[in-house]
Amino acid sequence: MVCIREVMKDLKDSAKLLIEDKLQQFGLGEADGFRVFKDVIQTPKDGVIIFRGMQDYTAESIKSLEGFHRSWIEEAQTLTARSLMMLRPTIRKEGSEIWASWNPRRKSDAIDDFLRANKPGNAQVVQANWKDNPWFPSVLDEERKHDLAAYPERYDHVWEGGYATAFEGAYFAKLLAEAKAKGRIGRVEADPLLPLRAFIDIGGSGANADAFTIWIVQWVGQEIRVLDYYESVGQVLAYHVAWLRERGYQKAILYLPHDGVNENNVTGKRYEDHLREAGFTVEPPVKNQGRGAAAMRIEAVRRLGPKMWFNEATTEAGRDALGFYHEKKDEQRNVGLGPEHDWSSHAADAFGLMAICYQEPSASAAFNRTIQYANAGWR
Repeated sequence: MVCIREVMKDLKDSAKLLIEDKLQQFGLGEADGFRVFKDVIQTPKDGVIIFRGMQDYTAESIKSLEGFHRSWIEEAQTLTARSLMMLRPTIRKEGSEIWASWNPRRKSDAIDDFLRANKPGNAQVVQANWKDNPWFPSVLDEERKHDLAAYPERYDHVWEGGYATAFEGAYFAKLLAEAKAKGRIGRVEADPLLPLRAFIDIGGSGANADAFTIWIVQWVGQEIRVLDYYESVGQVLAYHVAWLRERGYQKAILYLPHDGVNENNVTGKRYEDHLREAGFTVEPPVKNQGRGAAAMRIEAVRRLGPKMWFNEATTEAGRDALGFYHEKKDEQRNVGLGPEHDWSSHAADAFGLMAICYQEPSASAAFNRTIQYANAGWR
């Protein structure tokens, strides 16, 4: 058997000590055929357990594992797609098995994609956590309850086997945790009598372009209904417009950031003009708010958090991005440097645009309307 991690710089990083502890716990020693050496454990009937890091293997060197009957991948959430691709055809003897143990991190992780999203017919996948442990100690239960009360944004991932939907210290982690706890992430429908609104962050086109993101939102009374999310990288504007039409959002009111007045680097036309010519209603692009704009958007989202309802099935990728959006830090000085510009920031910017544009329908609907007072004519 080979015990595998993605990275193993030293045996202390492996499961060797854990196995040794279990042998001792169950009273298994040399008389039973188990012998512990510096880098391997000998098992009955001339068996052996070795410990390896997949990152050290190449397509040629991995062949040295072809004689092994079993592989145990520990901390399998860190295994790369490359490593899994090399390992699977290598452990191939008749009756051989590959075991994996892990705490789910992201749906896109190689092991989750293989064993959960595209589960092979001959695979057995078991979800187990503290509820299934008959020996779960009271001291850990106290830790669990503390995390539930003090750190709800990370509780589901740490204790319930949920995906890590929030980065530690992320700006909107608490907002999303509260939305889930209070049942505001689920099935959310649009009101057919009220307008849909599309909030956009422009990513451009080409190989080096940033993500182009769209949130579809509806303001219904005191609720902000977050109905859909779209993200694409490197595509031309027509591709994004096609998505809006295919999803039935051709009548949505479009909101653009300040760079909506910029010229498209493919056609030379302004983005807002392109979208109006395509038949969409486009609000004038929001003016550049200058220094502190990101902080304003973050604060606006947080303030409106209790009003937000998310359609679970169509906003998952966007919520993942919101849950990861976090501050960049100078670790040496422990000083915050503002939002980290990474894969999550474009979804967050478009969502922040929604928050600063938000108006309560009850207030905006009554604004500037004609009022008739009884027996007093028009005012």
